[in-house]
Amino acid sequence: MQSFKMAWKSISGNKLRTALTMLGIIIGVMALVILVSLVNGATSSVTDTVSGMGKDSMAVSVLDPKDQPVSLEDLHTWMQEESIGLAAPLVQEQGTGEYGAETGTVQILGTTASYYGIQGLSLRLGRFLKATDVEHHNAVCVVNEELADELIGYVDCLGEEISLNGMKYQIVGVLEEESAAVSGMAGNGGNHTLTAYLPYTSFVRLSTEATLDIDSFYLEAAEGHTMEEAERRMTAILMERFSQDEDAFSIRSQDILEDAMGDITSILTILLGGIAAISLVVGGIGIMNIMLVTVTERTKEIGIRKAIGATRGAILRQFLIEAIVLCMMGCAIGIFGSWCVLQAVTTVVSSLGMKFAMNGTVVLAAVVFCFAIGLVFGLYPANKAAKMKPIDALRYSG
Repeated sequence: MQSFKMAWKSISGNKLRTALTMLGIIIGVMALVILVSLVNGATSSVTDTVSGMGKDSMAVSVLDPKDQPVSLEDLHTWMQEESIGLAAPLVQEQGTGEYGAETGTVQILGTTASYYGIQGLSLRLGRFLKATDVEHHNAVCVVNEELADELIGYVDCLGEEISLNGMKYQIVGVLEEESAAVSGMAGNGGNHTLTAYLPYTSFVRLSTEATLDIDSFYLEAAEGHTMEEAERRMTAILMERFSQDEDAFSIRSQDILEDAMGDITSILTILLGGIAAISLVVGGIGIMNIMLVTVTERTKEIGIRKAIGATRGAILRQFLIEAIVLCMMGCAIGIFGSWCVLQAVTTVVSSLGMKFAMNGTVVLAAVVFCFAIGLVFGLYPANKAAKMKPIDALRYSG
């Protein structure tokens, strides 16, 4: 306690030098906590979005049909498999939507009734596409709230007709805003995008490039079965269909995306944490430098203390505690500053639904690392002071 009091007296005796000495530690701690917290917050937001893109679904792309294109009948047949649940095609293109005098660019997607269940969509009004809409090429569509608001002017627009690329379609359903955003992510649309869903067959008639041959479709695992089982079965079916050519198709599941995000996060955390750690080491070097200056300035004091009986351990402890206290004060200020910055960032990006909070593990790591820096970089100056001979220290003239 006596050593701590003496260390605190020395630190508080030169406030400007103390503040400048702690600056390196403060910056290092803030860099470590803020960068890692930003990565974790952004990753959490992206992971939540990925998880919402049909948590138990996978996307299949046919790259080379080998004169055996996938059809709607094939999807119906595969849905009878024990481990495969719903399956739905998805095609899309940008087009022009018109309602009265209003026009806008619309993301037009063609699919079937099963897509609603696979992607976990939810309706605000009306209904989604039905099997009969696909069978009879019905001129109906389901739109998102964004399209209803901007193109038509109001959400309760069931029964209204809009023109898509010059063809009239009757609105039979309006998707919830969040639901439409998730669906848009799955289909390369996204939030703040005007989106319209058409029956798959109606989309083919609308588009100049689309055909009834399916190049991309989504599917989910049957109840009581895992995605791994569904993926294995789907892979076996396609391998048999395309003459064991694994390059003829690709299967992407949400689990793969989440695993990839986890790997990327780990790499970024290590890289950014390493950069911040370097900043802390630089701050530690600054503390060692100022402690050496302090030892030189207080040589006579050290000589007097040793002359009246202070032990080597007492001198060592005094200067070591002083270095550690400097580091821990800088650490505390850096953690508080990090919290303030993260709160400010969260407020700025709150409209995007992102939230950044301090990671307890990172804060603990920063505290432990700062303590270690104070111990390591304070040891040499403290040991130098402790080894001084009383007579040499008393003769020191500066």
